[in-house]
Amino acid sequence: MEKIFIGGILAFVITLLAIPAIIQIAKMKKLYDVPDDRKVHASPIPSLGGVGIFAGFLIAFLLLSDVAPRGHSFPYYIAAFVVVFFFGVKDDILVITPLKKFLGQLAVAIILMYKSKLLIDDMHGFLNIGIIPPVFSYPLTMFTIIVVMNSFNLIDGVDGLAASIGLITCTIFSIFFYLNNDWLYALMGICMSGALVAFLRFNLSPAKIFMGDTGAMLLGLVNAILVIHFIKTAEGSHILPVFAAPAMGFGILLLPLLDTLRVFAIRIFHKRSPFSADRNHLHHLLLDRGYSHKKITICLSVSAILFIILSYFALPMGTTKVIMAQIFVFFTAILLLHLDKIRQQKNKQLLINEAEPNTYVTINTNNTTSVAAVAEK
Repeated sequence: MEKIFIGGILAFVITLLAIPAIIQIAKMKKLYDVPDDRKVHASPIPSLGGVGIFAGFLIAFLLLSDVAPRGHSFPYYIAAFVVVFFFGVKDDILVITPLKKFLGQLAVAIILMYKSKLLIDDMHGFLNIGIIPPVFSYPLTMFTIIVVMNSFNLIDGVDGLAASIGLITCTIFSIFFYLNNDWLYALMGICMSGALVAFLRFNLSPAKIFMGDTGAMLLGLVNAILVIHFIKTAEGSHILPVFAAPAMGFGILLLPLLDTLRVFAIRIFHKRSPFSADRNHLHHLLLDRGYSHKKITICLSVSAILFIILSYFALPMGTTKVIMAQIFVFFTAILLLHLDKIRQQKNKQLLINEAEPNTYVTINTNNTTSVAAVAEK
C-alpha cells in the first residue's frame, strides 16, 4: 500500500505551505505566546502552529482514507479531531480555564469510547490481570486518553521537543500497523508524522512558531488512539507480533507519560490542581542545568528511542516486570538529575561564601557562575 506514504508526503506539503501564512497572520493580528516567569522564550512568538499541523494531517488523512476499509470508527475519529481543534484554538487565542479544557478532553474521550468502541479491555497479564469488565475498562480508557493528550501538551516546553517525540512515536506505531496491513491506523500515524516533519522546519531552536494547545492536544489524541489500538491488536498480529503489548505501548510513550504523571503527582501532593502551571517538568530540570533547547530536544529524543529499543528486547520478561523496570529506570534518572542540581546549588553557595568582601558573584541565566571585583569608590 504505497498510497500510505503519499499521505505522509501530502501532510508534509500542506503543513509546510500553511505554516508561513499562519506566522504572517499571527504577527498581523498580534496572536503571540507572550513570555512570563514560567516560560523559557524571551520574545513573543506565534502559537498557532497547531492549525497548520491540523490542516496537513486531516486533509491528507481524509483524502487518502480510501486506501483503508472505513469501519464504524472512522467518522468518530474525525469528530474527535475537530472537537480538539476547536477548543484548542480557543485556548491558544483567548485562553480557557483548566476546567473547560478538561471538559473538552472528557468529551473527546466519551466520543472515542462510546462511539468508536476504543477501549482497553485486556491488561495482558499486568499484575496478573487479563480481561477486565466494562466497569473498569471505561475509567481506565478515559484516564489513558486524557493523560496521553495532556502529556504531549505539557512536554511542549522547549523548541522542537513535543514535535520530535511525537514524530518518533507516530512513526513507530505507523510502521507496526503498516507491516500488519492495518491501513487506517498506519495512515493516521504517517499523516501526523509528515505534518510534524514540516512543522519542525519552523519549530526547531530558535523557534519561529509554537504548536500551541491545538497541535499538542491533537498530537496527544492521535497517540492515544494509536497506543490503545496497538494494545488491543499487537499480540494477535501475524507479522512482528508483540507480546506484553501494554509494556511496549507504555515504552513507546514513556517519556511524556511518566513525566506528566510525575508532575501531576507533585501538584496534587502540594494541594494544587494537576493542570496548574509550574517548572517541574523534565525539560525544566535540564534547562536549570544550563542545557540549550536544541541539546534538550536531542537528548530526550535519543532517550525516547533508547527506551523503545530496551522495552522491545525486555518483553520476554512479561508485562509487569517490564513496566516496573521502565518506571524504575525513569525515576532513577530523575533522581540523579535532582541530586546533580542540589550539588550545583551547593557549589554556587560555597563559591559565594568563599568570595572576598570586595568581590561579587554573578549567577548567569545559563547556570554558570562568575566572580568579579567591586570597583573602588
